[in-house]
Amino acid sequence: MEKNTIVVASTNQGKIREFKEMLEPKGYVVKCLADFPDMPETEETGTTFEENAVIKAQAVTDRYQIMAIADDSGLEIDALDKNPGVHSARWLGHDTPYDIKNQKVLELLKDKKDRTCRYVCAIAITRVGEEPVVFCDTCECVIAQQPKGNNGFGFDPIVYYEPYQKTMAEMTKEEKNGVSHRGKAVKKLEAWLANEAH
Repeated sequence: MEKNTIVVASTNQGKIREFKEMLEPKGYVVKCLADFPDMPETEETGTTFEENAVIKAQAVTDRYQIMAIADDSGLEIDALDKNPGVHSARWLGHDTPYDIKNQKVLELLKDKKDRTCRYVCAIAITRVGEEPVVFCDTCECVIAQQPKGNNGFGFDPIVYYEPYQKTMAEMTKEEKNGVSHRGKAVKKLEAWLANEAH
């Protein structure tokens, strides 16, 4: 493997695409779990986004002796005690389509005044023989009244970003990468990678 290969420890096509868009122009070869079909499923046993990100990346590094990156991210909704939180992907069942999950969120919030929420992202990078490094960031939003937009993935159609007056799913890729939790955490990661390369 080339030195600048990074394995994104994910099968989520939306996440993998976002990482490729952000890292490939910087000269990284971005692989994902689909390139390693014998990689067993990693149990996400952490109680925080940071712990889960490290668990996922470290598993790949330990098995293949390669640099890996994993992101654990989710949506914290204040009126729902910060749920779905670390269980965002598994909330209401892993295979439940997000349009059903999004409708459920809107239902749960229909009588709530407080619609504040945030996307949280923790990105862990693991390397052979080194301590994991984790970058975190958030994007403060509110839950929209109804789904809007066809870009993005997951909860994006109901997550409304007030400064732009649109949901995450209505934003262009550039707009989203500039303000999103993952975009901001990736910027921290990029700065760190640039520093490490010297």
